[in-house]
Amino acid sequence: MTTDAPTGAPSRLKQGITPALLFLFILGDVLGAGVYALVGELSQKSGGMIWAPLVLAMLMAMLTAASYAELVTKYPKAGGAAVFARRAFNRPIISFLVGFSMLAAGVTSAAGLAIAFAGDYLSTFLAVPTALAAPVFLVLLALLNARGIKESVRSNVVMTLIEVSGLVLVIVLVAVAVGGGQGEVGRLTEVPDGVGVGAAVLGGALLAFYSFVGFETSANVAEEVQDVRRAYPRALFGALSVAGIVYVAIGVGAAVIMPPEELSGSSSPLLDVLGATGIGVPPWAFSAIALVAVANGALLTMIMSSRLAYGMADEGLLPEPLTRVLPERRTPWVAIAVTTVVALALTLVGDLSVLAETVVLLLLVVFLSTNISVLVLRKDRVAHQHFRTPVVLPVLAIVSCVVLLAQQSLQVWAYGLLMLGVGVVLHLVTRRTSHARAVRADQAEAVATPQ
Repeated sequence: MTTDAPTGAPSRLKQGITPALLFLFILGDVLGAGVYALVGELSQKSGGMIWAPLVLAMLMAMLTAASYAELVTKYPKAGGAAVFARRAFNRPIISFLVGFSMLAAGVTSAAGLAIAFAGDYLSTFLAVPTALAAPVFLVLLALLNARGIKESVRSNVVMTLIEVSGLVLVIVLVAVAVGGGQGEVGRLTEVPDGVGVGAAVLGGALLAFYSFVGFETSANVAEEVQDVRRAYPRALFGALSVAGIVYVAIGVGAAVIMPPEELSGSSSPLLDVLGATGIGVPPWAFSAIALVAVANGALLTMIMSSRLAYGMADEGLLPEPLTRVLPERRTPWVAIAVTTVVALALTLVGDLSVLAETVVLLLLVVFLSTNISVLVLRKDRVAHQHFRTPVVLPVLAIVSCVVLLAQQSLQVWAYGLLMLGVGVVLHLVTRRTSHARAVRADQAEAVATPQ
């Protein structure tokens, strides 16, 4: 339930995001580059049942989205999952781990998108080895990031329309081809040899979940949304629903028009699907749309990651050098450089599926914290009315997070735990350094003060 009741002190930020623009903001985050790159990987895990893990992943995302809807409308000035964790648990190390999980997920996602960018979509225009193209792509993003990117909601709308146009084009042309007698509907129930239906759907859902993440970043713009308590839940659930419908339509169309063994593992799956329709769409046209979608997603992710690293350092949670900015551009160049180097190193993994699953692992840590937080904070009353999710939904969301965490491979757990371990070490070193600096400052002040 929502209302227009005041929430206290007025915000210093301009409420320039209308409900319609918020919907497009979330849709643009969710309906991004993942589906352009992962349909082939999904086919490898789920065969012709690509649509089933997409449906399951959407339902799981909806459960956690309900927790975000309650917490964002309850604390509209809050800054996301790390702040929710701080309110709920009052343990700095927990809120740090939640924030660092978001940071690590962002850098890992950028690495995966760099690999996707350097795949067959790019080869339509230029044949360059992935080992060269992915690092060059990330360096170019870093230069743009350091120069200063003037982001606006309007530019997000344009990029979202470009992304959606490519997906709608695939759906329409596949429908035309199927209407003309092409494809086999029977493939929709096929699974890979030696894999049961349950394993195919659950294993695919782990990867498909990557295509639905992104909605959590909308919590960070809550203070800039007009009538956030009414607009946020509608925009959030509406955007996830539209994304889910589009994704399922893509999954059904891809499986009907192409045999799973041909689609499996493709680095340009939707371009292959278009080719299979036999309808004369120039490959360069769709490749250009896909590259725009992937590049935009990677750029926004790296901007978010570098600013998050800067913000955590500014709060004393990460080393102080990360707060250094370019004198004229006022961009956090050290944070940009460090996050770019980490993303470059992760591209050496070379496996888009592993990187996507690592992102899911890290975000599941964030989602698990948020779903527990919404239950813990039920006892915290606020003066205004807000969206209130039924208790069963965060409970089911916690179960879904645990189930997905249990499906992760040892390799993915190793990557995730290694990154979190590095974060903890950096945090402890930062705390010790800050403490030592404070002690020296006190000693210097004591010496300088006349007795």
